[in-house]
Amino acid sequence: MAVERASERLVELLTRDDAVQEQWVAAVAASLGGRISRAELERELSDLYQALLQALDKGGLDWQDEAYSEVRALLVELSRSRARHGFTPTETAVSVFAGKDVLEPTAGSSAEDITAYLQLARLFDALGLFTIEAYARTREEIISAQAEQLLELSTPVVKLWEGVVAVPLVGTLDSARTQVVMEKLLQSLVDSESEHAIIDITGVPAVDTEVAQHLLKTVVAARLMGAECTISGIRPQIAQTLVALGVQFGDIVTKATLQDALRHVLQQSGTALPSGGTR
Repeated sequence: MAVERASERLVELLTRDDAVQEQWVAAVAASLGGRISRAELERELSDLYQALLQALDKGGLDWQDEAYSEVRALLVELSRSRARHGFTPTETAVSVFAGKDVLEPTAGSSAEDITAYLQLARLFDALGLFTIEAYARTREEIISAQAEQLLELSTPVVKLWEGVVAVPLVGTLDSARTQVVMEKLLQSLVDSESEHAIIDITGVPAVDTEVAQHLLKTVVAARLMGAECTISGIRPQIAQTLVALGVQFGDIVTKATLQDALRHVLQQSGTALPSGGTR
């Protein structure tokens, strides 16, 4: 009964003064330094304020109750918006925590009001943690999406000649990037109807057994599509490393430079080379 009375008293305290919502908005606006317009803040917090009142009236103080479903949905939306706009977790959480400050008891507050406030503080603490968790999930999604975009940008497939495409690799080649290379190369072979592909590893700083296996998988996948692959960029130090590791490329053609690889591919395809060699 004490909890029920506390939630009822909180509804009374939150609705007795129209300035409560305005003070909440003002507190959040001050903490965000004008990075969100006052109109947008008023809309966000007004919706949250009304949803909170309804939840307190119907569901008491249990934030996980079905009555709080709209409150939780609004907090998720707020968290995702803050994360996308580059706000910190603290700046995001303050939108919730500032709500309990407007009802902070004074020296003249009754024991009943103080009890109700303590219940409100616990409720807002739980909602604040929920908000931070929602924010963290959104940030992870954003980081993951950005990582995928960087992989796409760092793995271009270019058309060198009619029927010849190349993948110039720069940086470390791991399992995730190998998958992107394979997918982009195979799609490019289909789109351009090419029968020859050159994988240039000039920009790969080191080649070990794992990297070599990744390259072999890509070559095998391309062959299944009916295309022959040539690996270029086999520098002296890389050749020595591969020999020391016992890595063998079998019948896969390897060349020291991209130019040598293109010349080889054109000769294999019977294409007449321009005077002076390839450029």
